[in-house]
Amino acid sequence: MITGLLWLLGCQLAGTAIVDVTGIPLPGPVVGMLLLFIVLVVRRRGGEDDPIIQVGDYFLSHLQLFFIPAGVGVVVYFAIIRDAALPIVVALLGSWLLGLATVGWVLTLALRHLPGVGSEGAPGEEIE
Repeated sequence: MITGLLWLLGCQLAGTAIVDVTGIPLPGPVVGMLLLFIVLVVRRRGGEDDPIIQVGDYFLSHLQLFFIPAGVGVVVYFAIIRDAALPIVVALLGSWLLGLATVGWVLTLALRHLPGVGSEGAPGEEIE
């Protein structure tokens, strides 16, 4: 279990170091997760006895505890959130609508340009 935890922390540390050295605009832990993914793909070991899998399963079994800091942050900054409620709601709805429109646009392009996709017609539409 310690070995798996060292792998996770080592990848996070390496990701943070890469971000500090290169200055790329990504959080270090995100780069560390990418490094961990590459390590897991290259190793191609798996199963119940893999230490990284054991640590991951342990963390997943206690996942609800990782929401406590976010909840505390909401309670601590509730006055600021209350004062900025309108911009927060507008940003959430706007990003949701933008994401929905983007997915619809990409799907329309895919149906129009990919061969064999969408040739069966839409539901309720007759094919000539």
